[in-house]
Amino acid sequence: LFINAAGHRCTLKDTFDCKSPLMVSELISSENFEAALGIHLYKAGRLLQGSRIPFGIIFGGTDINEDAKSDEKLQVMGLVLDEARFAVSFTEAMKETAVAYWVRNALLSSNLIRTGLFGDACFKTGISQDSDSLCVFLLICGLRRVKDPLYVVDAFAGHHRVGPSVHLCLLARADGVHLLREIPQKDLHAVVKKSFAVVNSSISEGMSAAILEAMDLSIPVLARNIPGNAAIIAHQETGLLYSTPQEFVRLSRTLTEDPFLHRRLVMRAKEYVTKHHLWDHERTTYQNLMLKLH
Repeated sequence: LFINAAGHRCTLKDTFDCKSPLMVSELISSENFEAALGIHLYKAGRLLQGSRIPFGIIFGGTDINEDAKSDEKLQVMGLVLDEARFAVSFTEAMKETAVAYWVRNALLSSNLIRTGLFGDACFKTGISQDSDSLCVFLLICGLRRVKDPLYVVDAFAGHHRVGPSVHLCLLARADGVHLLREIPQKDLHAVVKKSFAVVNSSISEGMSAAILEAMDLSIPVLARNIPGNAAIIAHQETGLLYSTPQEFVRLSRTLTEDPFLHRRLVMRAKEYVTKHHLWDHERTTYQNLMLKLH
């Protein structure tokens, strides 16, 4: 949207539809593209290597947190950065990790941009019943290993048996746990607003769009205590961080029983998002970055 608003014609392509750099090269020629923006340093970046058009890269989180553990992928990503005009990091922690991996890369030492991006994501949600008597904890994620959606399920099921009005919306395999199919983002936001809290259980994150959107919608967040989440959540201030399923249950129970804590988390999270993730600022940033590709 930001790039279109600046007058550029944009085409969005899934990396799964592009099997090789040759296919991308042919696509560039057939569509007469003048520049490219790759999301995910490995998945998209390797397809843009050797491209005849300038390109920039947005780190995806999994590339820095997981793919970089592979020597082969690490080398490929370093070569991609050598060709990229710019790279975008969502947090300072992610930037520092990238610099540590590719310390000699001139781009990282000078032009790496830190910015927050809400973005679109693949969401899986839960309960369809609409009742003021229900306390719904909503886990928003694609069903992928890195999202670890079953991490808190068994512990939460025990919590539900103690308080049957408390539900976790994700997967229909235990008491009080439910699954809804993927829904459009505007509908998801309506579900979030009806929820008591949003949950994150990922093994690793770059910057969770679901967390930031929940903060913006004034819904408290309980997130797994990993670097990507801790970079945007201050425990007991803008959200709650847990390290074990049992701690998640304890914190969720505390949140349901302490309305003052609920109000404080909502208020301070909204202040954080308003200060650090303004749409106007991000629009200007991305529009200016596109000028580097001319």
